[in-house]
Amino acid sequence: MYGPDRCHIPVTELPVGDLWVFGYGSLMWRPGFPYVDLQTARIHGYHRALCVWSWVYRGTQSKPGLVLGLDMGGSCIGRAFRVTAANKIDAVNYLYEREMVTAVYVPTFVPVRLNNRQQVTALTFVVDRAHAQYAGKLSAEEAAEAVLHGCGCSGDNTDYVANTVRHLDELGIRDRILHRVDAIVRSG
Repeated sequence: MYGPDRCHIPVTELPVGDLWVFGYGSLMWRPGFPYVDLQTARIHGYHRALCVWSWVYRGTQSKPGLVLGLDMGGSCIGRAFRVTAANKIDAVNYLYEREMVTAVYVPTFVPVRLNNRQQVTALTFVVDRAHAQYAGKLSAEEAAEAVLHGCGCSGDNTDYVANTVRHLDELGIRDRILHRVDAIVRSG
């Protein structure tokens, strides 16, 4: 892991001062880094989707599961975390260790509209459509089939989807397709 003198993102590309991070999946309720502000937020141009074949956390290469990615189009409600300037390099390093295991995501700085109507720029992880793990747009039935059979080093894929839906419900965020996949999985 990189220390505070080395960062996965060149320091010149990081914002001066504090860093905002946008979470759209498990980062929303399990960020894993210290933050000083947390707000519900929306980004435009990307939507939350079960569009990443999971080869590590919720599946294997021979029997992949599905995890969330930010895919092109639409908008996404998530959570924005403000990390102090003193902690931003450690937070970036942690996020790379967690999110970039197979480099299926592209770290991207996006404009984010906070609940208080302020606009900030935040680091998030967008799916790389050219990566072999990009699943594309799947029907709820196709996604549920993969979820039912996926299991990786972090456990069953069904638990991942159920936990995600439960937390989205707690936050008042409705994701029609993800909720549909969860309903199919629970009935099957």
